[in-house]
Amino acid sequence: MTNLISSNINSPSLTRRQLLKNAAVATVGVIGCPAIVRSSSLKSSLQVACIGVGGMGGRTMESVASHPKVHITALCDVDSNNLSVASRKYPDASLHRDWRNLLAEYADKFDAVTIGTPDHMHAAPAVTAIREKKHIYLQKPMASTLHECRVITQEAAKAGVVTQLGNQGRSSIESRHTVELIRSGVIGKIKEVILWENKKLSWWPKNTDISGRGQVVPANLDWDLWLGVQTPRPYFANTYHPGTWRAWYGFGVGEMGDMGCHHFDTSFDALKLTAPLRVRQLTPITTGPLWGKQRQVELVFPGSDITADDTVKLTWHDGDQRPDATRIPLPTGVESLPESGTCWIGESGTIFKNYRGGMPVVLPEAKSTVGKNQSHLAKQDHYHDWVDAVIEGRKSCDDFSHGGPLTEAVLVGAMADRVSNDWLHWDHVNQTFTNSPEATSLVTQTYRDGWSIPGLG
Repeated sequence: MTNLISSNINSPSLTRRQLLKNAAVATVGVIGCPAIVRSSSLKSSLQVACIGVGGMGGRTMESVASHPKVHITALCDVDSNNLSVASRKYPDASLHRDWRNLLAEYADKFDAVTIGTPDHMHAAPAVTAIREKKHIYLQKPMASTLHECRVITQEAAKAGVVTQLGNQGRSSIESRHTVELIRSGVIGKIKEVILWENKKLSWWPKNTDISGRGQVVPANLDWDLWLGVQTPRPYFANTYHPGTWRAWYGFGVGEMGDMGCHHFDTSFDALKLTAPLRVRQLTPITTGPLWGKQRQVELVFPGSDITADDTVKLTWHDGDQRPDATRIPLPTGVESLPESGTCWIGESGTIFKNYRGGMPVVLPEAKSTVGKNQSHLAKQDHYHDWVDAVIEGRKSCDDFSHGGPLTEAVLVGAMADRVSNDWLHWDHVNQTFTNSPEATSLVTQTYRDGWSIPGLG
């Protein structure tokens, strides 16, 4: 049985059995010894370390681990409850509380890293791991600021590692077929795109009052490590962790940050979009510590050979801000707008897609038989594609060269919520909003003392 050790030399050794029995280990740094040595050949086995093993991070870990050539070598999480659950599934993996220690002292024990932490802690471990030449599977959105996204993308290209952004819907046959339909010209060139996402905000915190002195931190959670690069603040139950951080500015990016990369992806591909030119929010902005619960945002992008004009507008709706139903033709049998979906408006028709499932539908119905066959599209596992890409030495289907610009476009849209309802003009090259110093100030963030990473924050 592997012994567990603490980074505090005055603390007694712990056994794995003790951790599993009482998930209240409050150490900082490594809390487990490496189980196996890095594979000498990626064709034999890909050794993977997982940073963030609860929630979506846990699902990412399990999905990657289901590949027959993957071995989970190390587990890292600031919450020992999450570590206990993951350790039962991968009992020979080393256990770590602090990803900095994992990457600084044990990097020779693994080839690749999955990152499934809250959004504010995507960039720091990702850039550090990339600089250690580790292949990266990173959950969406890539990061919570535009500058962080740009640095991650550039560092990955420089290092030559295989990367994958975790917007797994991109790999579905439905999404890939939609791209083909749009590019086929079945509805002519595209004039406009309307997107909506109105699922209930299951991650909205039960407590939003952070004015007091705070509460006692649970023994299983290292609150300081959870905060990471962010300014220290009191802990409150049912507020940030677990799973309710997305509502807070500086930690998540609201509903647009949560779902935008999924929804934007098909249009980004099909219309050959690049960086947006300008953005404005039509609903009231928010200035407090929380993101708004609902928004309607317009983004104008440069056009392409797939669009009808020199520019093309995408309009995003969330929080029950539903689009004008009179502008969206519905397929036979669909009586009202579904909870989430997209409508591509072309010169001679529309393409309708329910985000919750099903193939895209070409309207009017007379056009629906055109380009309907998608039998040539094989099933593709988004997680396994990343593993295969590492083993085969190729790019994955959602390499950061795509995922980076995609996330930046989503974040340009999200940032409008914090500034004004006027048009904000975006200079992609220089990462500035040319008519708004206030908006430009949101492009970067300063990491707190002890967490600074050169070139990042």
